[in-house]
Amino acid sequence: MSWERHGGLREAIAQLAAQIMYGEDVKQYFTAKRLAAKRLLGQQGARSLRYRPIDLPSNGEIKDALLELVEDIEGDDRTRRLFAMRVSALEAMEQLLPFLPRLIGSVATGHVRSGSDIDLHVFAEDSSDVVAHVKKLGWVHEVQHVNIIKHGKVQEFVHVMVPDVFPLELTVYAPRELGQRPRSSTDGKPIVRLGPTAVRALIEREHGEAWTRYQETGVLPTQEELLADEN
Repeated sequence: MSWERHGGLREAIAQLAAQIMYGEDVKQYFTAKRLAAKRLLGQQGARSLRYRPIDLPSNGEIKDALLELVEDIEGDDRTRRLFAMRVSALEAMEQLLPFLPRLIGSVATGHVRSGSDIDLHVFAEDSSDVVAHVKKLGWVHEVQHVNIIKHGKVQEFVHVMVPDVFPLELTVYAPRELGQRPRSSTDGKPIVRLGPTAVRALIEREHGEAWTRYQETGVLPTQEELLADEN
């Protein structure tokens, strides 16, 4: 089979998992890698094979494969999208200053792709204060309550979803957790989490020319332009 000649089953699963995440809007590495393994071993001639835990790539391997795929497909268009998303994130954060917003995820690290959203952590003793503030801003939104098992205990997290040109997701934490960065599911290290000042500095450093032009004109690439780039 072809995967036997190109890095083995582990590499083949990583590549296919990346394609699934990119093309099918699967967001979880766990789900993507198992879908990929099932599809590869379900091919004709491989039905009798079974994968072992060692055959499954790490989240980091899938992430690397996904980034390579995005670079091949999107090229410079990804940079335009990243700039627009970072500016949109900064402007949202400036509206959320009472809740000490922090940018996380692909927009912070630069690993965006088509379909990426803007993820912000916000901090409040009562999540209803965040919801009330979002309502006051006039943002269309939806509140979701998600239960997660953490340290052996079920914890509820409140997410405020704001549909926009780039969807915005706010996750509410208690203020005491501001100094505690969660760990990444890809490498186990504390996640990148940036405040408004750091986001502005990042934009100035990595998108200097586009940022200067935006300050002069106030115009970002439109959704239509970005979609045209993708097409």
